Amino acid sequence: MKDDSDQVYDKAAELFAVLSTPVRLRIISELCQGEKNVGQLLGNIGVAQPNMSQHLNIMYRSGILGKRREGAQMFYRIADETAAKVCRAVCTQVAIDTAVN
Repeated sequence: MKDDSDQVYDKAAELFAVLSTPVRLRIISELCQGEKNVGQLLGNIGVAQPNMSQHLNIMYRSGILGKRREGAQMFYRIADETAAKVCRAVCTQVAIDTAVN
């Protein structure tokens, strides 16, 4: 039987698994600046539309992103602030370490 600390590590591992691709980190970075539609994300992140949709769906299903439809457009936003904070902290530290070295 798992105790509370095991559940914490399991949840953290699930979050890191979802955040394990550079495209998803870039999506979170873009959405930290505010809600965006798929076209805006595609314009700022150089990936093909089917690839973008796959990443967005994985992040939506995991609870990291929320979405809403407006007409024919789908808008995405950060739904899990913990994921955004983890992304920001790790990427900031890596940028600092890269600049120093």
